[in-house]
Amino acid sequence: MRIRLLLPLLLLLAAALLLTACAGATDTDTATAGVVVSEIWARQAPAGGNSAAYMILHNHGAADDALIGASTDICHSVELHETQMENDVMKMRPVAGQRIPIPANGQVELQPGGLHIMFMGLKQPLEPGARFDLTLTFANAPAQTLSVEVREMSGMSSMH
Repeated sequence: MRIRLLLPLLLLLAAALLLTACAGATDTDTATAGVVVSEIWARQAPAGGNSAAYMILHNHGAADDALIGASTDICHSVELHETQMENDVMKMRPVAGQRIPIPANGQVELQPGGLHIMFMGLKQPLEPGARFDLTLTFANAPAQTLSVEVREMSGMSSMH
């Protein structure tokens, strides 16, 4: 008789604990999983040269995040870069602090003539249609390894 009374109570307690565990997600949990990458591509380039990758970084989280690094095995070094106009001359340089902020519930576009991921000292040519892996590292969100398509430069400026 006692077992019949305890069993429903134990099942109710187990269900309550399960619901509590599921509801335990915080804003931080949402923010760490919140970066989505879209429209990722890289420009073609010869072996030994340099190239760049472009994309849109969408932060669906409730907290700010930042792209803090990138890595790939197609080149000798990778840097986060920006292109800016200084004294009527376009200049390219590493992003201050190697950090590209991504606002909460916002997006940042990496595009030719602006922010981009720079690949220096390519170990192989990047031909249109080829693909390679690129790992992006964020301040809060988990790292993501993505397949990047190489595109032709036609109609594009040679400025990264």
